[in-house]
Amino acid sequence: MHSSYDLLRGLKNMGYLKSSRDPLWWPHSGTFEVVVGALLTQQTKWEKVEESLDNLKAHGLLSLEALSCTSEKEIAYLIKPSGFYNTKALRLKLLCSSIIQRYGCFALFQKEVDREWLLAQKGIGMESADSILCYACHRPVMVVDSYTGRLLSAFGYRFDHYMQMQEWLQEGIEENREKVTLLYGYDLPLSTLYARFHGKIVEFAKTYIKGRKVDISLLESAL
Repeated sequence: MHSSYDLLRGLKNMGYLKSSRDPLWWPHSGTFEVVVGALLTQQTKWEKVEESLDNLKAHGLLSLEALSCTSEKEIAYLIKPSGFYNTKALRLKLLCSSIIQRYGCFALFQKEVDREWLLAQKGIGMESADSILCYACHRPVMVVDSYTGRLLSAFGYRFDHYMQMQEWLQEGIEENREKVTLLYGYDLPLSTLYARFHGKIVEFAKTYIKGRKVDISLLESAL
């Protein structure tokens, strides 16, 4: 594997994405729900996040305005399946209040928010910030997670930090745009490519990465 384009091609040859839940992979992309999910998914399984999201939705609280006006105690109770619910409830309420104070509404937040502002918010790290930018705001940003690091490490790639890995992934796609277009048969926006690329990596990892064991044999044959 010489670049991230090769990784993208191999994953596509293996049939990823396999999920059809959303065109961009993350459920309900382009909505405020992504912001909530990005915060709740920290240190827990996505299935638990979905339980919390369903609870919030059932109580009519899955909106920026509703959460900003709801008590931390009630939010914590509803997001309990996600774990660390008191901390996450506080951070979620603070984030909603900050978004309203700075941007007024979610639509303007989508249009104007930047990575620097997100990283300045309590509980938002690089992966969460990029998930919001990519899947909620449709920005051309590649999300990097622990699965990505373990997968690239299995291929012999080592990176000193998150940004270095992200840069390597994005460069490989941007420098091979013509090949990517030929691979798909049509031109895709970078925001869509990065969203689906990250989804492919996660779907592959959930099957072939178990603890410290990373099985890349089938992926190598698909490159």
